Amino acid sequence: MATRRDVAERNDRTLLQAARDVLAEDGAHASVAAIAARAGVGIGSLYRRYRTKEELFQRLTLISLDHWNEMAEQGLADPDPWTGLAAFLRGCVEFGQGSLAPVAGAIEVTQEMSARSARGDELLDELVRRAHQAGVLRAEVTAVDISLLIEQLGRSPAIDQLRKQGRHDLLPAAVQARRRLIAIALDGLRPGHDPLPGPPPDLELFTGRWSS
Repeated sequence: MATRRDVAERNDRTLLQAARDVLAEDGAHASVAAIAARAGVGIGSLYRRYRTKEELFQRLTLISLDHWNEMAEQGLADPDPWTGLAAFLRGCVEFGQGSLAPVAGAIEVTQEMSARSARGDELLDELVRRAHQAGVLRAEVTAVDISLLIEQLGRSPAIDQLRKQGRHDLLPAAVQARRRLIAIALDGLRPGHDPLPGPPPDLELFTGRWSS
């Protein structure tokens, strides 16, 4: 039998999916009412659980960070450095990691968020270090490259547009097309390609947006 905590976590994940969809359409101006409607819950019940829009987004960010860390830990548990890194990237992209980026700078970063984010950085650094050491990841690729790639691939314009249009008949094809793009991107991370242009991005590019 599901406990109240199980139900709350399931509801939070429904809200997270709704927030991802609405943010893809409306950006940081997404309203709580639109998110509640997309999730199929009353705005009154949502505000009973989260007093403010900021509190809601902080909670959804924590859920997203937890998923990142869980995927990274699973990747590190894989004895094969490439398989572990690829599974981490694929799992984060398919989850829609990075879809909360539009709220960066619009909400306060709590200590809990900072701690989980720092843990995620450590885990990704280890995934990248292992892959470099094994010679399966091109030497110039950094953890920030991986983070930005996940953010870029995690938000599919085609999928977002089809959902908005209600074209559920085309959604499976769009999801499959994204899987192909993920495979192409993963292949580009392998050694043996032309050098990447310019210097690697600084961590500030990925994290600086969250400073209000």
